[in-house]
Amino acid sequence: MAVIASLFSSLSLMWLLSGRGIHDSKAMVEGLQSYGVISSKKVAEVMGTIDRALFVPDGTPAYDDSPMSIGYNATISAPHMHATCLQLLEKNLQPGMHALDVGSGTGYLTACFALMVGPKGRAVGVEHIPELVSSSIENIQKSAVAPLLKEGSLSVHVGDGRLGWPEFAPYDAIHVGAAAPEIPQPLIDQLKPGGRMVIPVGNLYQDLKVVDKNMDGSVSIRTETSVRYVPLTSREAQLRGY
Repeated sequence: MAVIASLFSSLSLMWLLSGRGIHDSKAMVEGLQSYGVISSKKVAEVMGTIDRALFVPDGTPAYDDSPMSIGYNATISAPHMHATCLQLLEKNLQPGMHALDVGSGTGYLTACFALMVGPKGRAVGVEHIPELVSSSIENIQKSAVAPLLKEGSLSVHVGDGRLGWPEFAPYDAIHVGAAAPEIPQPLIDQLKPGGRMVIPVGNLYQDLKVVDKNMDGSVSIRTETSVRYVPLTSREAQLRGY
Protein backbone atom coordinates (compact mmCIF):
# COMPACT_ATOMS: atom_id res chain seq x y z
CA MET A 1 0.00 0.00 0.00
CA ALA A 2 2.93 2.34 0.66
CA VAL A 3 3.96 1.93 -2.98
CA ILE A 4 0.50 2.99 -4.13
CA ALA A 5 0.50 6.00 -1.79
CA SER A 6 3.98 6.99 -2.98
CA LEU A 7 2.94 6.66 -6.62
CA PHE A 8 -0.11 8.86 -6.16
CA SER A 9 1.93 11.45 -4.21
CA SER A 10 4.51 11.57 -6.99
CA LEU A 11 1.80 11.95 -9.59
CA SER A 12 0.17 14.80 -7.66
CA LEU A 13 3.49 16.54 -7.16
CA MET A 14 4.41 16.22 -10.82
CA TRP A 15 1.12 17.67 -12.02
CA LEU A 16 1.05 20.46 -9.46
CA LEU A 17 4.61 21.50 -10.26
CA SER A 18 4.26 21.25 -14.04
CA GLY A 19 2.81 24.71 -14.48
CA ARG A 20 -0.65 23.15 -14.48
CA GLY A 21 0.06 21.63 -17.86
CA ILE A 22 -2.96 19.36 -17.81
CA HIS A 23 -5.64 21.32 -19.66
CA ASP A 24 -8.41 18.87 -20.50
CA SER A 25 -9.99 15.58 -19.51
CA LYS A 26 -8.18 13.66 -22.26
CA ALA A 27 -4.76 14.74 -21.00
CA MET A 28 -5.82 14.03 -17.40
CA VAL A 29 -6.83 10.49 -18.34
CA GLU A 30 -3.65 9.93 -20.36
CA GLY A 31 -1.60 11.00 -17.34
CA LEU A 32 -3.44 8.57 -15.09
CA GLN A 33 -2.99 5.80 -17.67
CA SER A 34 0.73 6.48 -18.03
CA TYR A 35 1.21 6.04 -14.28
CA GLY A 36 -0.83 2.84 -14.20
CA VAL A 37 -3.72 4.32 -12.24
CA ILE A 38 -6.24 3.71 -15.03
CA SER A 39 -6.09 0.32 -16.74
CA SER A 40 -9.74 0.04 -17.78
CA LYS A 41 -10.66 1.26 -21.25
CA LYS A 42 -14.22 1.91 -20.08
CA VAL A 43 -13.13 4.05 -17.13
CA ALA A 44 -10.77 5.98 -19.39
CA GLU A 45 -13.61 6.59 -21.83
CA VAL A 46 -16.00 7.75 -19.11
CA MET A 47 -13.53 10.07 -17.38
CA GLY A 48 -12.59 11.47 -20.76
CA THR A 49 -16.23 12.17 -21.57
CA ILE A 50 -17.37 13.73 -18.27
CA ASP A 51 -15.48 17.03 -18.12
CA ARG A 52 -14.19 17.52 -14.57
CA ALA A 53 -13.95 21.27 -15.18
CA LEU A 54 -17.75 21.48 -15.05
CA PHE A 55 -17.72 20.06 -11.52
CA VAL A 56 -15.07 22.12 -9.72
CA PRO A 57 -15.22 25.76 -8.58
CA ASP A 58 -14.44 28.36 -11.23
CA GLY A 59 -10.80 29.33 -11.37
CA THR A 60 -9.45 26.11 -9.86
CA PRO A 61 -7.06 23.79 -11.73
CA ALA A 62 -9.70 21.25 -12.72
CA TYR A 63 -7.38 18.54 -14.00
CA ASP A 64 -4.71 18.52 -11.28
CA ASP A 65 -4.53 15.23 -9.41
CA SER A 66 -5.59 16.77 -6.14
CA PRO A 67 -8.74 17.01 -4.02
CA MET A 68 -10.36 20.45 -4.00
CA SER A 69 -12.61 22.34 -1.64
CA ILE A 70 -16.15 22.81 -2.94
CA GLY A 71 -17.39 24.80 0.06
CA TYR A 72 -19.46 23.74 3.07
CA ASN A 73 -16.42 21.88 4.49
CA ALA A 74 -16.70 19.40 1.61
CA THR A 75 -14.27 18.38 -1.13
CA ILE A 76 -14.23 16.76 -4.55
CA SER A 77 -11.82 13.82 -4.59
CA ALA A 78 -8.66 13.75 -6.68
CA PRO A 79 -8.95 12.18 -10.14
CA HIS A 80 -6.88 9.16 -9.10
CA MET A 81 -9.43 8.35 -6.38
CA HIS A 82 -12.34 8.67 -8.79
CA ALA A 83 -10.51 6.37 -11.21
CA THR A 84 -9.77 3.87 -8.44
CA CYS A 85 -13.40 3.74 -7.30
CA LEU A 86 -14.77 3.48 -10.84
CA GLN A 87 -12.47 0.56 -11.58
CA LEU A 88 -13.41 -1.20 -8.35
CA LEU A 89 -17.09 -0.81 -9.25
CA GLU A 90 -16.88 -1.30 -13.02
CA LYS A 91 -18.46 -4.77 -13.09
CA ASN A 92 -21.36 -3.38 -11.05
CA LEU A 93 -21.86 -0.38 -13.33
CA GLN A 94 -22.98 -2.23 -16.43
CA PRO A 95 -25.87 -0.94 -18.58
CA GLY A 96 -29.20 -1.32 -16.80
CA MET A 97 -27.75 -1.54 -13.29
CA HIS A 98 -28.55 0.71 -10.29
CA ALA A 99 -25.83 2.83 -8.66
CA LEU A 100 -25.88 5.04 -5.56
CA ASP A 101 -23.38 7.85 -4.89
CA VAL A 102 -23.43 8.89 -1.21
CA GLY A 103 -22.08 12.38 -0.58
CA SER A 104 -22.41 13.26 -4.24
CA GLY A 105 -21.03 16.79 -3.82
CA THR A 106 -20.70 18.55 -7.16
CA GLY A 107 -22.10 15.53 -9.04
CA TYR A 108 -18.99 14.38 -10.92
CA LEU A 109 -18.95 10.72 -9.95
CA THR A 110 -22.74 10.50 -10.12
CA ALA A 111 -22.46 11.68 -13.72
CA CYS A 112 -19.82 9.03 -14.42
CA PHE A 113 -22.12 6.39 -12.95
CA ALA A 114 -24.97 7.56 -15.14
CA LEU A 115 -22.87 7.30 -18.28
CA MET A 116 -21.89 3.74 -17.36
CA VAL A 117 -25.33 2.37 -16.42
CA GLY A 118 -27.03 4.21 -19.27
CA PRO A 119 -30.66 5.17 -19.87
CA LYS A 120 -31.98 1.76 -18.82
CA GLY A 121 -30.13 1.93 -15.52
CA ARG A 122 -30.46 4.27 -12.57
CA ALA A 123 -27.80 6.57 -11.11
CA VAL A 124 -28.70 8.25 -7.82
CA GLY A 125 -26.77 10.92 -5.93
CA VAL A 126 -27.51 11.77 -2.29
CA GLU A 127 -26.07 14.89 -0.67
CA HIS A 128 -27.17 16.57 2.56
CA ILE A 129 -26.15 20.12 1.62
CA PRO A 130 -29.07 21.53 -0.44
CA GLU A 131 -26.88 24.15 -2.11
CA LEU A 132 -24.55 21.45 -3.39
CA VAL A 133 -27.49 19.46 -4.73
CA SER A 134 -28.72 22.51 -6.65
CA SER A 135 -25.30 23.31 -8.07
CA SER A 136 -24.63 19.65 -8.94
CA ILE A 137 -27.82 19.54 -10.98
CA GLU A 138 -26.69 22.67 -12.82
CA ASN A 139 -23.30 21.06 -13.44
CA ILE A 140 -24.88 17.88 -14.79
CA GLN A 141 -27.13 19.92 -17.08
CA LYS A 142 -23.98 21.23 -18.80
CA SER A 143 -22.42 17.78 -19.14
CA ALA A 144 -22.63 14.82 -21.50
CA VAL A 145 -25.25 13.13 -19.30
CA ALA A 146 -27.74 16.01 -19.33
CA PRO A 147 -30.21 13.91 -21.39
CA LEU A 148 -30.20 11.20 -18.68
CA LEU A 149 -31.07 13.79 -16.05
CA LYS A 150 -33.93 15.04 -18.20
CA GLU A 151 -35.19 11.52 -18.90
CA GLY A 152 -35.06 10.60 -15.21
CA SER A 153 -32.52 7.77 -15.12
CA LEU A 154 -30.15 10.14 -13.30
CA SER A 155 -31.27 12.02 -10.19
CA VAL A 156 -29.73 13.87 -7.24
CA HIS A 157 -31.51 14.21 -3.90
CA VAL A 158 -31.15 16.09 -0.61
CA GLY A 159 -30.81 13.55 2.17
CA ASP A 160 -28.68 11.91 4.83
CA GLY A 161 -26.52 9.57 2.77
CA ARG A 162 -25.88 7.35 5.80
CA LEU A 163 -29.45 6.18 5.29
CA GLY A 164 -28.96 5.53 1.58
CA TRP A 165 -31.87 6.15 -0.79
CA PRO A 166 -34.38 3.29 -0.47
CA GLU A 167 -36.61 4.44 -3.34
CA PHE A 168 -34.36 2.94 -6.03
CA ALA A 169 -32.77 0.11 -4.01
CA PRO A 170 -31.38 -2.47 -4.23
CA TYR A 171 -28.17 -1.14 -5.77
CA ASP A 172 -25.58 -3.03 -7.77
CA ALA A 173 -22.99 -0.40 -6.86
CA ILE A 174 -22.67 2.01 -3.95
CA HIS A 175 -19.92 4.60 -3.57
CA VAL A 176 -19.45 6.62 -0.40
CA GLY A 177 -17.44 9.82 -0.75
CA ALA A 178 -16.72 10.48 2.94
CA ALA A 179 -15.22 8.42 5.75
CA ALA A 180 -17.58 6.61 8.11
CA PRO A 181 -16.47 5.45 11.56
CA GLU A 182 -18.14 2.16 10.64
CA ILE A 183 -20.09 0.92 7.62
CA PRO A 184 -23.72 2.13 7.90
CA GLN A 185 -26.12 -0.81 8.07
CA PRO A 186 -28.73 0.85 5.80
CA LEU A 187 -26.17 0.89 2.99
CA ILE A 188 -25.43 -2.79 3.44
CA ASP A 189 -29.17 -3.47 3.48
CA GLN A 190 -29.65 -1.56 0.21
CA LEU A 191 -26.83 -3.40 -1.55
CA LYS A 192 -28.10 -6.03 -3.97
CA PRO A 193 -26.86 -9.63 -3.66
CA GLY A 194 -23.92 -9.69 -6.04
CA GLY A 195 -23.47 -5.96 -5.48
CA ARG A 196 -20.40 -4.04 -4.35
CA MET A 197 -19.82 -0.96 -2.19
CA VAL A 198 -16.63 1.09 -1.84
CA ILE A 199 -16.45 3.16 1.32
CA PRO A 200 -13.67 4.84 3.30
CA VAL A 201 -13.81 3.72 6.94
CA GLY A 202 -12.03 5.17 9.95
CA ASN A 203 -11.40 8.39 11.80
CA LEU A 204 -7.81 9.64 11.96
CA TYR A 205 -6.58 6.60 10.05
CA GLN A 206 -8.81 5.49 7.18
CA ASP A 207 -8.94 2.59 4.76
CA LEU A 208 -10.90 2.25 1.55
CA LYS A 209 -13.05 -0.84 2.11
CA VAL A 210 -14.52 -3.00 -0.63
CA VAL A 211 -17.79 -4.56 0.52
CA ASP A 212 -19.21 -7.41 -1.55
CA LYS A 213 -22.65 -8.84 -0.82
CA ASN A 214 -22.70 -12.52 -1.70
CA MET A 215 -25.69 -14.16 -3.35
CA ASP A 216 -26.74 -15.70 -0.01
CA GLY A 217 -26.85 -12.24 1.57
CA SER A 218 -23.63 -12.60 3.53
CA VAL A 219 -21.04 -9.84 3.27
CA SER A 220 -17.30 -9.98 2.52
CA ILE A 221 -15.09 -6.98 3.32
CA ARG A 222 -11.51 -6.30 2.29
CA THR A 223 -9.16 -3.32 2.46
CA GLU A 224 -8.05 -1.77 -0.83
CA THR A 225 -5.69 1.02 0.33
CA SER A 226 -5.16 3.73 2.92
CA VAL A 227 -7.00 6.98 2.18
CA ARG A 228 -7.84 10.39 3.62
CA TYR A 229 -11.43 11.68 3.31
CA VAL A 230 -13.60 14.20 5.11
CA PRO A 231 -15.93 12.60 7.70
CA LEU A 232 -19.33 11.14 6.84
CA THR A 233 -21.44 12.97 9.37
CA SER A 234 -24.61 15.02 9.86
CA ARG A 235 -25.22 18.20 7.90
CA GLU A 236 -25.05 20.23 11.13
CA ALA A 237 -21.70 18.76 12.17
CA GLN A 238 -20.27 19.28 8.70
CA LEU A 239 -21.30 22.92 8.59
CA ARG A 240 -19.77 23.42 12.06
CA GLY A 241 -16.52 22.00 10.73
CA TYR A 242 -17.11 18.55 12.28
